Amino acid sequence: MSQHYFSRDPRAPHRPGLVRVILPDVYLELETDSGVFSASRLDPGTRLLLDEAPPPPDSGDLLDLGCGYGPIACVLAARSPAATVWAVDVNERALELCARNAARAGLGNVRCVTPDDGPAHVGAIWSNPPVRIGKQGLHDLLRDWLGRLHGRAHLVVGRNLGADSLARWLAGQGWPATRLVSRAGYRLLEITTDRGDAT
Repeated sequence: MSQHYFSRDPRAPHRPGLVRVILPDVYLELETDSGVFSASRLDPGTRLLLDEAPPPPDSGDLLDLGCGYGPIACVLAARSPAATVWAVDVNERALELCARNAARAGLGNVRCVTPDDGPAHVGAIWSNPPVRIGKQGLHDLLRDWLGRLHGRAHLVVGRNLGADSLARWLAGQGWPATRLVSRAGYRLLEITTDRGDAT
């Protein structure tokens, strides 16, 4: 089967939808479509990240890795209007949706790009990472982006999708992960790097 939410050019027939993100400080109405991650609802892992992760930095370059139609990127942009939020995905349909959703919400600080066009350094990562690309693909992806991090990353991963083994792998790579919250079968992990934290 070639059609996945992590396909570059999903050919699934269009089925436009709308997902509402309702948080104490942010309200968003986001366009969705088939061929993107969790098109019919706000994924519960993403919801946990948005509910429980500490506030993002006020400024700098922030990253939503695997942005989909943009719920994380748009919330980051709304919470940190002086920051630049990089919404990164391989899925062109997802990037188009994310760009439209950011524009619709008046969030001019969102940049929707493919991984090749992402920033060289980031001050924070918020991500519901694409674990279904496979263990090796996920490890390569995280090794690349965590290597660019000067600050903290917050990742949400399903327990049954390998959250605990991923935390062990991260520690083995020199990125110890602290479990901040567990809820509804998901773990919220925090990774802090030393580079640039004291500036």
